[in-house]
Amino acid sequence: MSFFAAITLFAALIQEVQAEQSLPPPTPDPCAAQQYSAFDFWVGEWEVFRTGTETQVATSRIEKVSNGCAIRETWMPLRGSGGASLTTLDPQTGTWHQLWVGAQPGRVFFEGGPVAGAMVLTGYWGRTPEGEPNLVRMTYTAADDGSVRQHGQASADHGMTWSDSFDLTYRPKSG
Repeated sequence: MSFFAAITLFAALIQEVQAEQSLPPPTPDPCAAQQYSAFDFWVGEWEVFRTGTETQVATSRIEKVSNGCAIRETWMPLRGSGGASLTTLDPQTGTWHQLWVGAQPGRVFFEGGPVAGAMVLTGYWGRTPEGEPNLVRMTYTAADDGSVRQHGQASADHGMTWSDSFDLTYRPKSG
C-alpha cells in the first residue's frame, strides 16, 4: 500500500470514529420494560388440545409484533373458521387489553392482567341461551413442561358465579 493510500485510509477511519462518537445514544425500546413481558409465556408456535386429552383442535401462532408492544394470535382450528387476537398493555393503567375477531361479524374485547403468575382476561362474549350477555374469563397459565393452559369460564350473572366453558392446552409445535 502506498503512503498516500495509507494516509487516506487512516483519515477515513478517523472520520468514521468521530461520526460514531457524535451520534446520540440509541433510544431504549419503549416496550422492553418487564411489564410488557407478562404474557410472553404464550408466545410461540402451538398445537392446541382439549386439556387432558390427545384431541387436537387447532394450531396457533402467537408472536410479538409492533416493536414488542403487542402480541398477535393467529388461531387456526382443524375444523371451522379461524380468528385472530391482538393483546397489548396500556402503560397508563397497567391493564392488558385483547381484541378478538373471529370469522363471524363482530369483535370481542377482553381486559385484565397478571394474577399469581397467570394472565386473566375477562370480557363479554356472546349470549347465554336465555339471551343474557355472557361474561367470559380466560385464565392462561404456563406449565413446567412448556405448555400453556387456557381455561375459559362463563358467567350469566355478571361474575357472581362461574361455570367451565372451555379448557385448552397449547403444546409447543412438534417438528
